[in-house]
Amino acid sequence: MELIKYLFDLFLHLDVHLNEIITQYGTLTYVILFVVIFCETGLVVTPFLPGDSLIFAAATFAAKGSFNVNYLFLVLASASFLGDTTNYWIGHYIGPKIFHKENVRFLKKEYLERTHTFYEKYGAKTIIFARFIPIIRTFAPFVAGIGSMKYSKFVVYIIIGAAAWVAVFAYGGYYFGNIGFIKDNFSIVIITVIFISLLPGIIGYLSNKGK
Repeated sequence: MELIKYLFDLFLHLDVHLNEIITQYGTLTYVILFVVIFCETGLVVTPFLPGDSLIFAAATFAAKGSFNVNYLFLVLASASFLGDTTNYWIGHYIGPKIFHKENVRFLKKEYLERTHTFYEKYGAKTIIFARFIPIIRTFAPFVAGIGSMKYSKFVVYIIIGAAAWVAVFAYGGYYFGNIGFIKDNFSIVIITVIFISLLPGIIGYLSNKGK
């Protein structure tokens, strides 16, 4: 329960927490952001970490001069790429054993099955689409590793997906994050970003449920 409260506060007040980190660690914040995005995309046990919202929030600080937005893009796109690569190989080596188990500690089977269904429907393009859908983006590389997709093919999709995902939120946050209305209603904006990110998954879930 305490973890849920902490995560809820973290998401709602990303700007406050990020400002504290920047004040304390300075340029090392690039490393911290790299680690968070790497874990969010690379480890199937941490899909709850902030992704879209964190990149957007970090980019608003870039607009204030705390970061260089182009460096931020390169660092976070690299984190996403390496996270996907790690996730793919984890799925490749241990995924088949996990996928056929009923209960897996630290891993929600429902998320894995939902991503597998998404992957069956959209094929390799899932790797790009999933970039913009929380939770599914964490499991998509894992499922790709379980399947028969060759890494040489997979790597093309994750380069495109990582670059597109980070670019949208990094440059979007940089150019729009410091507009007066957005600064004054940052928590509402973050909730909106999260909701929009979840919307495709919600629509897909309701569509499948109605069949």
